[in-house]
Amino acid sequence: MRTTTYFLAAVLFASLTITPTQGFCQYTPPDFVSLAKKLKPAVVNISTEKKPKARRQQPRQFGTSPFGNDPFQDFFDRFFEDQPQSRGQKSLGSGFIISEDGYVLTNNHVVDGADEIRVKLNSGKELKAELKGSDPKLDIALLKVTTTEKLPIAGLGDSDEIEVGEWVMAIGTPFGLSETVTAGIVSAKGRVIGSGPYDDFIQTDASINPGNSGGPLFNARGEVVGINSAIVAGGQGIGFAIPVNMAKSVLPQLRDTGKVTRGWIGVSIQPVTKDLADSFGLSAEKGALVSEIVPESPAEKGGIKTGDIILTFDGKEIKEMNDLPRLVAATATGKKVAVVVMRDGKEETLALTIDKLKDGDDETMVDSGDKLGIAVRQLTKELAASMRINDQDGVVVSEVKPDSAARAAGIQRGDIIRDVNGKKIETVADYQKALASFKKDKVVRLLVKHGNSSRFVTIRIE
Repeated sequence: MRTTTYFLAAVLFASLTITPTQGFCQYTPPDFVSLAKKLKPAVVNISTEKKPKARRQQPRQFGTSPFGNDPFQDFFDRFFEDQPQSRGQKSLGSGFIISEDGYVLTNNHVVDGADEIRVKLNSGKELKAELKGSDPKLDIALLKVTTTEKLPIAGLGDSDEIEVGEWVMAIGTPFGLSETVTAGIVSAKGRVIGSGPYDDFIQTDASINPGNSGGPLFNARGEVVGINSAIVAGGQGIGFAIPVNMAKSVLPQLRDTGKVTRGWIGVSIQPVTKDLADSFGLSAEKGALVSEIVPESPAEKGGIKTGDIILTFDGKEIKEMNDLPRLVAATATGKKVAVVVMRDGKEETLALTIDKLKDGDDETMVDSGDKLGIAVRQLTKELAASMRINDQDGVVVSEVKPDSAARAAGIQRGDIIRDVNGKKIETVADYQKALASFKKDKVVRLLVKHGNSSRFVTIRIE
């Protein structure tokens, strides 16, 4: 009886005519066999060795934000593991050839600190490599091997053109298994994983593992669109690649000078949340909110003020906070750019001259809170001296009630409140007057200084 039922069901299913849903087109997967044959020769294995020395800290940990603790901290790992230090350190990674005369692109963390770097070609030939330049902020490195033969190359594509859902293929050396080919799709774009100020990763479910680091991520046309760089430890189908366009923008500098010079304007910024957007009269959560300005910086000289929301930079829209540091960094020093800001409900266009970024001067990004229950006192000269601060404007938070909206927003004892909804706060009376006009369920925006950094915080009055 059961066999007969299954047979009739199979016959009925086979008789159905299935047609594509109207509005959708049939999509044929790429010819991965042909792509693999064509592209594998351009992918190399990279091995490094470090002489025995005292253990040092890892120079770059994915998930560790330069702006504080990050929720990704426990989830990101390296793509390679070091061997026991008593016999020196050895590591394996991947890379790909980008010029016939022997330039090879890989991750900085694959070769960082290495005393010797060797590149193994698809033919099995092994060559000694020279580190021509590296950029720890983007985690890329440029190597050079010397050979008399013309080497096969991997063409660089346009990572801005790829779409979520598009087929991609990774080639590398996971766990030391050379010439491993895996395929998947682009799972997401513009991922921020807390690895640095210029995060803009491509997420893919193409299988990548320790050893794939520095290897290429190809599109269906066989063009490199990403450099495989990070994974989620214990996660399956979650890998990240540096968009190749970011690498292309710094390659000339790496080749010619060995390092990268970036632009800088000197601001601390934070995201525009829904509550912040409402308090500023914005119709959408967009732009980068300026919470602090470095004295004598291009931003100060150009007229940018605390509380401005940067909407466009050099003609490019700032859709979210993270767009601004990347655009500024990619701008040549000395260039004069137009910056559109939202100030007091109106758009203004300012002109800034880009300065050179120095170590530690990255445009600082801070997170905002979203929810009051605090006591304040006047910031006197004596109190400022005891707190070892130079500020004399504002009120000091002397108490934060447990389970209050202020505590939920991250406000702490010792924080200095300098502004309430655009009104400068110099005395306790200023603070009380500013709050008196706000009723229950209204959002209050505070400019709070903690330590050496300032940020805007929104708190809903309970």
